[in-house]
Amino acid sequence: MIKVILNGCCGKMGNAIVESVSKCSDIEIVSGIDKHKNDYYKFPIYDSIEKCKEDADVIIDFSRPDSIADLLNFAKRRNIPIIICTTGFSKEQEELIHSFSKSIPVFKSSNMSIGINLLSGILKKVSGILYNDFDIEIIEAHHNQKVDSPSGTALMLYNSIKDSVKEDLPISYGRKGISKRKKDEIGMHSIRGGTIAGTHEVLFAGRDEIIEFKHEALSRNIFAVGALKAVRFVADKKPGFYTMDDVISELIK
Repeated sequence: MIKVILNGCCGKMGNAIVESVSKCSDIEIVSGIDKHKNDYYKFPIYDSIEKCKEDADVIIDFSRPDSIADLLNFAKRRNIPIIICTTGFSKEQEELIHSFSKSIPVFKSSNMSIGINLLSGILKKVSGILYNDFDIEIIEAHHNQKVDSPSGTALMLYNSIKDSVKEDLPISYGRKGISKRKKDEIGMHSIRGGTIAGTHEVLFAGRDEIIEFKHEALSRNIFAVGALKAVRFVADKKPGFYTMDDVISELIK
């Protein structure tokens, strides 16, 4: 049985993780961390990771960026792998995360969906071929309570494209007024409304033809399923930095 500490257990994604774990025979949530407690989970909930007493094999983080330093220090002190699903980190926080991967297994992904990560892989293969003849735009849509914009997934897709071409490809965040498109830019557009779980579209617009890549999350369950695949993957790994690409590589062996 893989024992899990779930940071952000009472949030929307935390609830989805708890529900998915309830259907598993090999994973158990032994404690949760959340400032907003509820009374209907069977496991203990603490308002700080430092108060957690239970032993665990993996930490899952679905919360806010400001908790990352405490989580990493706790994970290192206990020698526990950590899965980071939170987005919106600063450059300094990203560097901190990578530095801790030298001491413990650190798994990080802006999106836990297998589908979106396969899309990212496809973009890495086709962007270099299409770039010279196509303009590229990224459109993402999320629920009206999402904090960061653009989404971490949209930035992940952007980096998949950027790393596939020689040009710098600066981001143009929306357009207003006189804003003729520049060839080397990638347009980035964010939509916020209702209960949209997450939609990401990459548009390649060429002369007389359009190619569209689109992923639509119909519920948060797909992210929970991906997170549990990551739990099984990282539980016995050595220190290092891991992503969903590593999970996918293992799945297709």
